[in-house]
Amino acid sequence: MSSTPSSDKGNQGAMPAAGHEPNAAEASTPVLSVQHLRVEFPTRHGTLVALDDVSFDIAPGEVLGVVGESGAGKSMTGNAVIQLLEPPGRIAGGEVRLGGKRIDDLPEEDFVPLRGRHIGMIFQDPLTSLNPLFSIGDQLIETIRTHLPMNEKQAREEALKLLREVGIPAAEERLNSYPHQFSGGMRQRVVIALALAARPEFIIADEPTTALDVSVQAQILALLKRLCADHGTAVMLVTHDMGVIAETADRVAVMYAGRLIEIGPVEEVIRDPQHPYTKGLMASIPGIEKTLDRLYQIEGSMPRLAAIPPGCAFNPRCPHAQERCRRERPDLMPAGAGQAACWLHDPVDPLPRIDQNDKQEHAHVR
Repeated sequence: MSSTPSSDKGNQGAMPAAGHEPNAAEASTPVLSVQHLRVEFPTRHGTLVALDDVSFDIAPGEVLGVVGESGAGKSMTGNAVIQLLEPPGRIAGGEVRLGGKRIDDLPEEDFVPLRGRHIGMIFQDPLTSLNPLFSIGDQLIETIRTHLPMNEKQAREEALKLLREVGIPAAEERLNSYPHQFSGGMRQRVVIALALAARPEFIIADEPTTALDVSVQAQILALLKRLCADHGTAVMLVTHDMGVIAETADRVAVMYAGRLIEIGPVEEVIRDPQHPYTKGLMASIPGIEKTLDRLYQIEGSMPRLAAIPPGCAFNPRCPHAQERCRRERPDLMPAGAGQAACWLHDPVDPLPRIDQNDKQEHAHVR
């Protein structure tokens, strides 16, 4: 049934519930703060670094989109935050704070109550996220009673309220239905209701619309953004789709080879990307303003964890790569309205841009 079987009764009051009125100190504290996060996978042939020096904050009610190619480290970041790394994966450095309290060093028995109650999760495939042997009502009620001090009747009323809030019609009848009796879009609404059931202050949404058609996808994204605004819940939205980011996120973080290479307000990053990799992502999106014979393609592919090049990990594919890029790794530095990890933006000694004969045409999502 529920994937969060431990009670939170001993931890109530440890963190403020989502939706409460914050005081001045809480208002200035990010819901989630990740600083210099490093994830390693020890193997017989050496240690693989899946995430390296990843840092970002998410404010109350904010949606941070995390984007990049497959293998960039997007889902790995979410799994590290919620401590669902597959062995032998481990957090080898940095820290994760939820509501100002450090959580990455908690033992498993102390972390389990945080899942569901303080950190919600929306998985990519709702059919595999729901238990096919139990009704939707059973799963919602169990989750609510596990984390909140409610009796059976109160939990049932809360479950009905959640189903109505996420747009499930005839909620009283559907409460007794099983997952296979719902369409894909309705199942995803149920999963969102489960993620919100314990009123968490932070939700990780890992590719929540990938399996849905475009019209249902738009409904789910609008629902997620509205619920976050209403509840003051912070969201980390993991996706490979820049269109989803443009429609939903407030800020966007671009990842490459386990590293954060650009972060900033979503409109600015889409309109004027600062990192060559982000420029390539934007140029590869079809536009409606111009007709192109061929879309832009970033040459090469994401490096394997065992073969990440020295210096900037993007340097073998970068049209502006120079000797310094192959030798020194850049940190995030001010670039445009955000930050980018690129020597082109070095405030002391910026590298000159290499002129390209065929300039990339940047597509605009909005």
